[in-house]
Amino acid sequence: MESDSGRTTSVWMATGDVPEFGQLAHDAGADVCVVGAGIAGLTTAYLLAREGKSVVVLDDGPVAGGETARTTAHLVNALDDRYYELERLHGERGARLAAESHTAAVDQIEEIVEREGIDCDFVRLDGYLFVGPGQSTEQLGWELRAAHRSGLTEVRYVERLPFDAYDFGAALHFPYQGQFHILKYMSGLARAFTNLGGRLHTQTHADKIEGDGETARVTTAEGHVVTAAAVVVATNTPVNDLVSIHTKQAPYRTYVVGARVPKGSVPRMLLWDTEDPYHYVRTQSVSEGHDVLIVGGEDHKTGQAEDFDERFRRLEEWTRGRFPMVESFDYRWSGQVMEPVDGLGFIGRNPGDAENVYVATGDSGNGMTHGTIAGMLIRDLILGRDNAWATLYDPSRISLRAGGEYARENLNVAAQYADYLTGGEVSSPDEVAPGTGAVMRRGLSKVALYRDDTGALHEFSAVCTHLGCVVAFNDKEKSWDCPCHGSRYDPTDGHVLNGPAIEGLSPAGE
Repeated sequence: MESDSGRTTSVWMATGDVPEFGQLAHDAGADVCVVGAGIAGLTTAYLLAREGKSVVVLDDGPVAGGETARTTAHLVNALDDRYYELERLHGERGARLAAESHTAAVDQIEEIVEREGIDCDFVRLDGYLFVGPGQSTEQLGWELRAAHRSGLTEVRYVERLPFDAYDFGAALHFPYQGQFHILKYMSGLARAFTNLGGRLHTQTHADKIEGDGETARVTTAEGHVVTAAAVVVATNTPVNDLVSIHTKQAPYRTYVVGARVPKGSVPRMLLWDTEDPYHYVRTQSVSEGHDVLIVGGEDHKTGQAEDFDERFRRLEEWTRGRFPMVESFDYRWSGQVMEPVDGLGFIGRNPGDAENVYVATGDSGNGMTHGTIAGMLIRDLILGRDNAWATLYDPSRISLRAGGEYARENLNVAAQYADYLTGGEVSSPDEVAPGTGAVMRRGLSKVALYRDDTGALHEFSAVCTHLGCVVAFNDKEKSWDCPCHGSRYDPTDGHVLNGPAIEGLSPAGE
């Protein structure tokens, strides 16, 4: 995914056989150019190719090389933001459309898996929402009634989960959810797309994205130009916008541990609790002898925390307290989630841009279904078809009922600019140990210093190229993270790992 290329650190799903495709080496033309080969971009490209459209996909990393690879791959219509909250923000009809669209997204994934014969461990299974320790079960009643009003009439209240080793208490049962191995799925989807005549170019960075209503143009870092009738920017967060979308969503890091457990010792099901930040749980079969229990949580604003080891420790403690069969913790990783202020993704025509420029962002913790919805909805918009979901996911929407959350997040962003006035974390590069990074003040400037494992020092301007916040070092992911809008950079060469920045960090002194 363009500007969605991160580092894979002990991610269990990195065993998937994801194909590599060549860099774009010449100018090209197509009906549609998609920037980003994560789930939103590749699903959009595949569905348009099935409609007979010629499609070019550009990605500055490998297929699914960014946040898509870091998902825990829950495929659900049980949404993170609760249906009673979606009713408050979007009305009863909006909540019903949200339930309908996420249900359809899981069905669409299943249909693609079956049609293309993709071996990706796709399975339907039950999901359960339970309350956190000391919390009232009253909210389960609110959610049950709202889910039923939203059309999910099969959701029911149960006194206990089907798990003997620990009593989670009462829960809501959401039947017919799903899970899969994301990299195996993306590998199959990429091959299906190219078999339809689609052109997929990895290691191809988009420097400029523009449209005039009739023709869209994407210029790559090598100077090649793709012209198309429409362009779709599916880069986790848009890299073609400075402000419009980024004031309406916020980046959060979420943490995941993978524990080795005896095969079959934890029933195959999806679990979520109502804590804030909440926990999410699933299992994955990896061998004949054991499964991996995958547990996530401990979210925080990107670039605004440094206690990474403590967050992993708390996840492991939470897991051991509920799953006594854990033998060891073999995996740790984190991912980035874009949280829209009103709980739903932004999918459709890009606000303030030409009519032939589309965006898909705002996964809100449900990236697999939001990304699939993006493919279905943008396909229909480009083909001129009516789609009942278009208004709900319209990127131009203004949700007045989310005004408090909008103000809170943007005040948080404004506060980050105070970092310009502070001193540095170190006073000399000599204080930066191998494998670590720190920000240092040099005169009026802030410099991002990283010393790699060989002892070589890499110096860049610490100013994010998106809107000028001062970046912070992420010790676990080995990246420079922007605390304002979530841009992330490689510490050795400064290139963009995550948008919204489209340009890398400048070398120090430039």
